[in-house]
Amino acid sequence: MEVWKLSMRLTDKIYDLTEKFPIDQRYGLSSQMQRCAVSIPSNIAEGCARASKKEFIQFLYIVRGSLAELETQMILSFARKYIEKEIYKEICLIIESINKMLGKLIKSQKQPSTHDA
Repeated sequence: MEVWKLSMRLTDKIYDLTEKFPIDQRYGLSSQMQRCAVSIPSNIAEGCARASKKEFIQFLYIVRGSLAELETQMILSFARKYIEKEIYKEICLIIESINKMLGKLIKSQKQPSTHDA
């Protein structure tokens, strides 16, 4: 799935980014952002493994929540000057892309399939 691949790329970027945060943030914001980022592809994968579309959609909504959380953490990191503007913009664009992909995926999963008729 493309959304999973992009979320893996996002997670990798978050790890690279947070490694450069101040040492006093190692167990604070840095750790929180890493856990949040990891939950995104993890919940996509877990949702895919579920038996029903309803469960899959539920996991996709959880992913959307994690994206909103990560976006908030990015805003805070930028405001605290832990990250540069270019990196901030790049990661926010990836978050936005994943969110759009999730919207399309959720919509497609809500459509009745030809097997449901």
